[in-house]
Amino acid sequence: MKISTLKALSPADGRYSTKVTSLRDIFSEFGLIRYRVLVEIRWLQCLADEPAITELQPLTSVMKDVLNQIVDGFSEDDAGRVKSIEATTNHDVKAVEYFIREKLGDGPETGPLKDFLHFACTSEDINNLSYALMLRAARTDVLLPMMKELRIKLAALARDNADVAMLSRTHGQTASPTTLGKEIANVVARLDRASTHFSSVPILGKFNGAVGNYNAHVITYPDADWPKISARFVASLGVEDNPYTTQIEPHDWTAEYAHALMRYDTILIDFARDIWAYISLGYFKQRVAKDEVGSSTMPHKVNPIDFENAEGNFGMANAMFGHFAEKLPISRWQRDLTDSTVQRNFGAAAAHVVIALQSLLKGVGKLQVNEAAIHKDVSAAWEVLAEAVQTVMRRYGIPEPYEKLKALTRGQAVSKEILLQFIQTLDIPDDEKQRLLELTPESYVGLATEQARNI
Repeated sequence: MKISTLKALSPADGRYSTKVTSLRDIFSEFGLIRYRVLVEIRWLQCLADEPAITELQPLTSVMKDVLNQIVDGFSEDDAGRVKSIEATTNHDVKAVEYFIREKLGDGPETGPLKDFLHFACTSEDINNLSYALMLRAARTDVLLPMMKELRIKLAALARDNADVAMLSRTHGQTASPTTLGKEIANVVARLDRASTHFSSVPILGKFNGAVGNYNAHVITYPDADWPKISARFVASLGVEDNPYTTQIEPHDWTAEYAHALMRYDTILIDFARDIWAYISLGYFKQRVAKDEVGSSTMPHKVNPIDFENAEGNFGMANAMFGHFAEKLPISRWQRDLTDSTVQRNFGAAAAHVVIALQSLLKGVGKLQVNEAAIHKDVSAAWEVLAEAVQTVMRRYGIPEPYEKLKALTRGQAVSKEILLQFIQTLDIPDDEKQRLLELTPESYVGLATEQARNI
C-alpha cells in the first residue's frame, strides 16, 4: 500500500520522509512483523536444540537453512502476506504463526515443527522482544552514530575557537569573559554524559508465558529448567532477561531509555536556543545557499531555521518519549492493552530525534564565527574586570573591596581609563598592580582556552 507523501498525516512520512529512511525497516509495520517472525523462528530453533523437548529432533542442516531463510529473506511481500492472514484471524501475532506454517510447507521434518510454533507463548512474549530489538537497533544503528557525528563536529568547533574570547551573559547581562570554544566544550561534556547513559540503558525482555509463571511450560515438560531455558533464549537475541513479570514486561527499562534520550534532547534544545541567540547577536554568520530564500518578503534575511527546526523536533520527540515513560510502566493487574497502541509510536518519536539531529548537524555545518563582532563586544566591556580587581584586593586585605568596586562600576559606564586610575590607587604589591594594569577583558578568561582544547 503506497500513500503519497502529500497525503501523509505525519510529517515524518510526508515533508521529512527522506530524512528518516534509516528508521523505516526498524519501526514500520514491516519492521514489527519482521522482528516477530525472527523471534518465533529463533524460539522454534531453541526448542529443537533443547534435550528436554524429546518430541523435537535436532534440526538438520537443510531445515536450519529453511528456517534461517524465512528470517533473512523476509520481504515486503512476506509482510503483505502476514497482513492478509491477519485480515482473517483479526490477530496480528497469530497471523505471523500461520505465515511461518505456510512457509514451512509439508514435509517429514515440518510436521513436528509446526506443532511447536509459538509453544507456550503469549503474544506479549513475541511482542516485547520485538520492540526490544527495535529499540536496540535504533540506538545502535541510527541514534548513537548520529550522536557521535555531532560530538565530533562540536568538539572540533570547541577546539578551533578555544582562544576566541567573548562575553558571558549571566541573566542576560555582561559577565566575566569566557571563550567561544569553552562554551561549546560545555555542551560536548554534557552530551558525553547523556549519550553514555543512554547507550548503557539495559534492554530487557521476558519469555515466561501468559502471566509470567511458565504455567504452560511446566505442565507440559515439568522436568525442564524453564527459567534457565528462557533466560538463555532471551540472551541469545542480545537482550537481558527479566524473570519477574506479569503477562507483559513491565517497561521500566523502556521508561529509562525514553528518559535518557529526553535528557540528551533537552541539552540540544538548550544548545539550539543559545546558538540562535548568538546568531542574533552577530557572533555567527551562516553560509548561504545560492537559491535559498530566507523570507518571503525580506530578501536580506538568513534565518537560523536549522536550529529552530531542531528545537521544535526535539520538543516533539520529548513530548512523546515523556508519555512513553509515564504510561508504559503502568498496566492494570496482569496486563491491559494500552501499552500496545502506545508502543506503535516509538518510530514516530525516534523520527523526530533523527530529523532534529540532521537539522542540527546541517546548522552547525553552516556556522561561520564572526570574530570581529565577538571582539567588539568583549573589548568594550571593561566593567567585567571589577571581579578581578576586587578579588585581588581581598587577598591583600584591602577593606570592603566588593563595595568599592560596586560603587565604581554598578549601573555606570566604565572605561579603561576609569578602571586603570582606580587600580593605580590600590595599596598592593607593585607586581600585582602591574598584572592588573595589563589585564584586558579579552585576556580575563581564566582556564577557558585550556578547557576547550582539552575536550
